[in-house]
Amino acid sequence: MIQFFAKDWSGAPFIFFGAAHIVALVVIVLLNVFLIWRYKNAPEKARRTVVYVMAGVLWANELSWHLWNAFTGQWTIQTMLPLHLCSVLVWTSALMLVTKNYSIYEFCYFLGIGGALQALLTPDLGLYGFPHFRFFQTYISHGLIISAAIYMTVVEGFRPTWKSLLRVAL
Repeated sequence: MIQFFAKDWSGAPFIFFGAAHIVALVVIVLLNVFLIWRYKNAPEKARRTVVYVMAGVLWANELSWHLWNAFTGQWTIQTMLPLHLCSVLVWTSALMLVTKNYSIYEFCYFLGIGGALQALLTPDLGLYGFPHFRFFQTYISHGLIISAAIYMTVVEGFRPTWKSLLRVAL
């Protein structure tokens, strides 16, 4: 178990489009298909439950990322403030899910799907391959950023507009 969280990972390194990478991407696609299939016409109470679960997982995952960096001596204010786009999107995606705020949705839709998709396809994991904590943390956070935007679009009926794109660009 200690090796799962080790800073100096001695397991297999991440392999770009290796088996673990492909499986992680397939799991994220299947999660989205399941969410759409199961919750598209579900009652409000069931949809609220899934929203709170996704938001809770996003926030817990981000907090665990900070804790891991702190416990491994890597946490600094310069690197861990939520100034990276995906760190901001983790917090805002969860907030969007809970509040159903359309302005946050626009931001998460345009920046979240594009940014997180790029991070999923070309992750910066270095030596942290499957089954290290960093591997799971990366795929959970970026996968749920995309899932949150897709969920709000397909299940909750939010729709981006050309004006949305302009607002996000500004």
